[in-house]
Amino acid sequence: MIEIKNLWKEYGDNVVLEDISKTVNDGEFVTLVGTSGCGKSTFLKMLLGMESPTRGQLLIDGQPIPDEPDQSRGIVFQQYSVFPHLSVLENVMIAREFERAPLLGKLFGGRKKQVREEARALLEKVGLTPAADKYPHELSGGMRQRLAIAQALIRKPKVLLLDEPFGALDPGIRADMHQLILELWREHNLTVFMVTHDLSEGFYLGTRLWVFDKVRHDPQAPGAWGAQITYDLPVGEIPADTLAKMQQQINEPEDKKITGESA
Repeated sequence: MIEIKNLWKEYGDNVVLEDISKTVNDGEFVTLVGTSGCGKSTFLKMLLGMESPTRGQLLIDGQPIPDEPDQSRGIVFQQYSVFPHLSVLENVMIAREFERAPLLGKLFGGRKKQVREEARALLEKVGLTPAADKYPHELSGGMRQRLAIAQALIRKPKVLLLDEPFGALDPGIRADMHQLILELWREHNLTVFMVTHDLSEGFYLGTRLWVFDKVRHDPQAPGAWGAQITYDLPVGEIPADTLAKMQQQINEPEDKKITGESA
């Protein structure tokens, strides 16, 4: 479904990602881990269409990913992308309204009723029906994240992109969100890419785990080389020594790698 062919991303002389080639099938749940600044979120933005490859190809169903976001890909950030002046129900409806009426962002009559019913059905799935008429400032962090997920799903995307969506949540709420996202993934047959700094979260949620890391380092030119996918592993089949090595890579500061101070 998604093909990554010799993908590079550069900003001037700074190489962020280099020579990545992978294939992801329909329905996979890929979790992305790695040190801060290694290009995980940049890769997610390229999948969304907010960024374009410098070299190589990024294809979905054999076609280049469009240069701007569309309804085939939905995204949920750690920071909640909700409209404070709209109710919970209106926040979910508005994505569909702008899709069907891009100039006005408003629907009327039967079309509006249909979208309202779709939004209410999604709120039921994410457990927000009692809060449908509340405003974002009246919601807890976990409820706002549920709202952001409903916003992404109402457009019925093929691919769901999650950029550290649960990092700011308390452990108990985070566990509830894990269960919710797994249920929605299975029910909607989504292909999911999720960035996380939590290795255990990546193992628990994903069917496949990618570790982003720089293989080559030049102390005189720290931006000369970009990150690659150093591990591509099916979850549940990871030896203990490999796990320990991956954790060391993720925790190790980038400056130590560049200066050769790592073990």
